[in-house]
Amino acid sequence: MAPIELDVSPAQVERIEAVARFARERLSPGARERDARGEFSRALWDEAARFGLAGLPIPETWGGSGLDAVETMQVVETLGRTCEDGGLVFSLCAHMFASAVPIWRSKDAKQQGLYLADIAAGSLLCANGTTEPEAGSDIYAMKATARRVGDDYILDGTKCFITNAPVADLFLIYAKTDPSAGFLGISAFLLPRATAGLRVVPEHHKSGLRTSPWGTIYLEDCKVPVTARMGPEGAGAALFGESMIWERCCLFAYYVGAMERSLRRCIEYARDRKQFGKPIGKNQSIANRIVDMKIRLETCRLLLYRAGELHRQGRRCEDAVAMCKLWISECAVASGLDAIQIFGGTGVVTDAGVDALLRDAVPAQVFSGTSEMQRMIIARTLGVG
Repeated sequence: MAPIELDVSPAQVERIEAVARFARERLSPGARERDARGEFSRALWDEAARFGLAGLPIPETWGGSGLDAVETMQVVETLGRTCEDGGLVFSLCAHMFASAVPIWRSKDAKQQGLYLADIAAGSLLCANGTTEPEAGSDIYAMKATARRVGDDYILDGTKCFITNAPVADLFLIYAKTDPSAGFLGISAFLLPRATAGLRVVPEHHKSGLRTSPWGTIYLEDCKVPVTARMGPEGAGAALFGESMIWERCCLFAYYVGAMERSLRRCIEYARDRKQFGKPIGKNQSIANRIVDMKIRLETCRLLLYRAGELHRQGRRCEDAVAMCKLWISECAVASGLDAIQIFGGTGVVTDAGVDALLRDAVPAQVFSGTSEMQRMIIARTLGVG
């Protein structure tokens, strides 16, 4: 099951093979035990960061790898195929795409100089504070405010379901600086963890992506200097939108790789497991599920790299990215269900790891914009939404 044929250079092949070895040898051992405990490993994070996995798209000027969208997808897909610690990969992707990318794309030289090299190196672990109890898909409904008082801003509000929040060193917070200005009324701020008035409370364990910690951020009379603002006032929504383009395609490359990993396990099991005197793969009902998993995998891969290529060429890609995110998230859930059905009773034994794809994929239909929101984006580009 070779990946879709792309014009892959020898250097890219070498990179992919190195990532695969590193993931198998260093990140996967003990992954199921960490998942069962809901344990984030900072030691593994640091090791992955030293390998270069915390700054894939960040320019080399800032210590990143300088990869374009397609090259980044190749690395993240490889992690999905070879790393069993999905939560760790998810945390790395949230750090890169939701936090590092907007800092890089902001062209705010002061903020970049303060933070970006350490973010790309992974020594500063980042969390993005956007989602609120009443503002998930509709970010313009956020209630967090940033009120300017002289040379300072006073931030107040609550951010929930924030990936990496319990372990983050730096927070990228979006808040309204002008509630009447809509798209231009949201600004972005960078707050170190020790900022007075910023408080983090860890959330309960999740059903999936368990080794990726999340929490609630409380901002209570949180006073920061004007220099904490990233870019000009009102630029927050544009920066957030650009970060979502990267996240919705590059992060979801992980699920393409994970779907291939699950498919391989199912094929091996269908060949080895015998019932009624023959391998279960000889039963049409089992073979058909495996065929469906294969078709989903390849169509997801096609949509993924189409979106990446459009992005790399600087062409309009909003609808392509939405289709990529929508299809991959829904196919990953469907293939996760098929894997459990193929394995039968073993499929629902968490220690066996067969259910991991399903558990990790269900939230993918919600984060980075729900499936319903992606359909709205696609409908709008078709002129019917």
